[in-house]
Amino acid sequence: MAAYIFRRILLIIPTLFGIMLINFAIIQFVPGGPVEQAIANLENLGAGFDALGGSAGDAGIAVTDENSGYKGRVGLSEDFIKDLEAQYGFDKPVTERFWIMMKSYLMFDFGESYFRSISVVDLIVEKLPVSITIGLWATLITYIVSIPLGIRKAVRDGSAFDTWSTTILIVTSSIPTFLIAVVLVVLFAGGSFWQWFPLRGLTSSNFDELSLFGQIKDYFWHITLPVLAMSIGSFTTLALLTKNSFLDEIKKQYVVTARAKGATERRVLYGHIFRNAMLIIIAGFPGLFISVFFAGSLIIETIFSLDGLGRMGFEAVVARDYPIMFATMYFFTLIGLLVKIISDLTFVWIDPRIDFESRRV
Repeated sequence: MAAYIFRRILLIIPTLFGIMLINFAIIQFVPGGPVEQAIANLENLGAGFDALGGSAGDAGIAVTDENSGYKGRVGLSEDFIKDLEAQYGFDKPVTERFWIMMKSYLMFDFGESYFRSISVVDLIVEKLPVSITIGLWATLITYIVSIPLGIRKAVRDGSAFDTWSTTILIVTSSIPTFLIAVVLVVLFAGGSFWQWFPLRGLTSSNFDELSLFGQIKDYFWHITLPVLAMSIGSFTTLALLTKNSFLDEIKKQYVVTARAKGATERRVLYGHIFRNAMLIIIAGFPGLFISVFFAGSLIIETIFSLDGLGRMGFEAVVARDYPIMFATMYFFTLIGLLVKIISDLTFVWIDPRIDFESRRV
């Protein structure tokens, strides 16, 4: 097993490199890079000085005019633009910039944000608790609800319970996450009905002054609606996957043999079927975890005013803050690849008969 893990870890390197290379190449063709963003901000600043009756030169911005140095737009000197490009590293060829970035990332040196004057690592650490909180709790609730529900649907396959529960699952999965979030806000966060839950932040402003029990209560009070909004749409896939997996196992010969030996239905279900049926569910864990952790985070964080990684990444894309964009991409991709290895290890832990050593990666 050690050799298999070693091969998988080595495979992370070219996979991560390829993903970063493709995205880096695509970004080069997107207009409005960080230099252009900085120039636009400076031009707006210069225009603001003119509007206030001052001069753009007061802001350190060069202007040009046929008579008095003004042509209706603020201009920047070529030397200043070259200095700006050098500051952002755009005075180097594209290939050199990519190699410098990747060498730094291998040492987990992600540099500083172009526009926030803070290191990218500090920024990620600052935003990470919000995304981890929502992602982990949403994943946990999804499994707690979906697996028992899927087992019950398999046991009562074809019954009225199976029919109406499937209908509810399909309806909830077809509703966009943002719409579920809006409905929850309208109903329970002071929208038009009840104001049972807060609409902003992960904790209250007086969180540090509360007792331990009060802090725990305040924490869950704030995360209830965001976690529910992300969880509700995730029940369908896992519940139906659990049901179908159990139905496949129920029809197998070893189940018939166990029943013939006098084993109770509970013993057959949880002592024999459960272990085999859970394998395919575990295989879907990485995809579910990553999707819950990242996919809906931007929408949820925006609606509930949470300052997490999703919102930070979106703002970085809009501002063309490349250090944040590529660092978060590198970080998320690395997590996803590592989670897949953990999933394989969990396979072996549940069913020791599985041997990845004999397979080629």
